[in-house]
Amino acid sequence: MAIITTAPTIDATGIRAPSYGDVLDFLKTAYRGIYGDDVYLAADSQDGQLLAIFARAIHDANATAVAVYRSFSPATATGAALSANVRLNGIARAAASASSVDLTLVGQAGTIISSGVVEDAAGGRWSLPALVAIPSSGQVVVTATAQTPGAVSASAGSVNKIATPTRGWQSVTNASAAAEGAPVETDAALRARQAISVALPSRTVLEGIIGAVATIDGVTRYRAYENDTAETDENGIPSHSLALVVEGGDAVAVASAIEAKKSLGAGTAGTTIVTVKDSYGIAHKIRFYRPTIVNIAVTVTLTPLTGYTALIGEEVKAAIAQHINALGIGQKVMQTRLFVPANLSGAADGQTYEVTGLTLGRTVSTQSGSDVAIAFNEAAACGADDVTLLIAS
Repeated sequence: MAIITTAPTIDATGIRAPSYGDVLDFLKTAYRGIYGDDVYLAADSQDGQLLAIFARAIHDANATAVAVYRSFSPATATGAALSANVRLNGIARAAASASSVDLTLVGQAGTIISSGVVEDAAGGRWSLPALVAIPSSGQVVVTATAQTPGAVSASAGSVNKIATPTRGWQSVTNASAAAEGAPVETDAALRARQAISVALPSRTVLEGIIGAVATIDGVTRYRAYENDTAETDENGIPSHSLALVVEGGDAVAVASAIEAKKSLGAGTAGTTIVTVKDSYGIAHKIRFYRPTIVNIAVTVTLTPLTGYTALIGEEVKAAIAQHINALGIGQKVMQTRLFVPANLSGAADGQTYEVTGLTLGRTVSTQSGSDVAIAFNEAAACGADDVTLLIAS
């Protein structure tokens, strides 16, 4: 169908613009209307090439107009436009973050730790908040930040050395593994967080808590559970309580967000306990979980076809690891869904081999063809090195 304009049009469905081919056909038709139908305008003619240049310029201008139109909505904006849009929701694109770990500091009540630093078993150094005061209970939970940028790992119990001795400070340890640092927030992740952030002023308490936690700097994954029954539920959450599982972010900031949004009398469940004060100075013990990371081992059996190379095999391993790492907290690893990344989601390289088998498990020795269940306070993780390729002959 011939187009009647080379410009974008806006209607009830949004904005649309003619394709490059449509624009070129329009120009050729108009040209023949002036000089006659016998004009030669093929790609090897000078006039045809000139019209192609004009069509390309019009198409590029249309693409810019479409991008500008879409930049006004957080659902379709990208890059700087999306960063500007989400400011209306009181949030900002998360910058690259350093790894963080919750530490339990034990010492004499009243001890003040100034610019404290601790070390992990590998010699990595972690900075405490500028000032930490040990309360009357003799211990306090704080969040330390890795001095080395990037994804720095530290297993539970490995951050246990005081690098800046302070009188009255006796010991330090981490009950849970560190939350590894993340790169600059992607457009997709920012859109998802923007959608949740609109729940901040919500009338539903749980949605408001989720919205508040999602906006905290450094938080990468989160999930909330509510037990509104009179009995402890299947996850071990006490009656009339809520439990949040939060990866990353300062522990005090997370606890403060929960305390500020939760309803009166509602209990909190979790293994991380932080004492925060409300606007009246009343202390509250807030509990939440840090997710336990479950490493998933995967074995893929491939039959190579024409064009298969070892580099394609590395693509397969990376795609499977990326799929697993994108799963949410408490989300099981489904064996059947791993076939999609194992086949490179239908990309051309995925046609150079056939997947004839796929097993997975929490360890190499426990792999099977079944799904891997993930507890409510766990998160699946996988590195390319955790994926083994068996090449069938």
